Amino acid sequence: MEWSIGQDKIRYTVDIVDSDGNISLISLKRENEEIPISDISVSRDSNSNRLLLKTAEKSKLVHIVKIKDSFWIHLDGRVHIVNAHEVGHSSQKQSEGSLVAPMPGTIIQIFVKEGQRVRKGQNIMVIEAMKMEHKIQSPRDGEVTSLFHEVGQRVDMDALLVEIND
Repeated sequence: MEWSIGQDKIRYTVDIVDSDGNISLISLKRENEEIPISDISVSRDSNSNRLLLKTAEKSKLVHIVKIKDSFWIHLDGRVHIVNAHEVGHSSQKQSEGSLVAPMPGTIIQIFVKEGQRVRKGQNIMVIEAMKMEHKIQSPRDGEVTSLFHEVGQRVDMDALLVEIND
């Protein structure tokens, strides 16, 4: 999962470990660049909309409300809106050779690899949606420069699947 804050287009990814309801932040990346972090953990509080945020220096209560794919986080008198994005979602930069999911579904086959040359109309992958298989085909001749998902992953409608360039 990727995250953005407010209207910012910068994407963040985190690696976490869940140990008996105590979630520890292992790594944080901004646009795939590692950001140094200190010891941070989050645990549930008795109130369902509240979490306990622990750092090396102190502990703080954080109030949180989820609305659709956004989390409204009240911390230190400020509200921060954190948005969840599926990896490769269409808000990423797209080119003429971008292929997006026509509907939500699960990727069940991928026929190409990054660096492989493809021709217009060639089958790239198959997505299962609504108990039907949908073939995703190349819109042009070119080279597969990026595959954003793997077999078995669920994708939302308009999720960026493949990038094909000259």
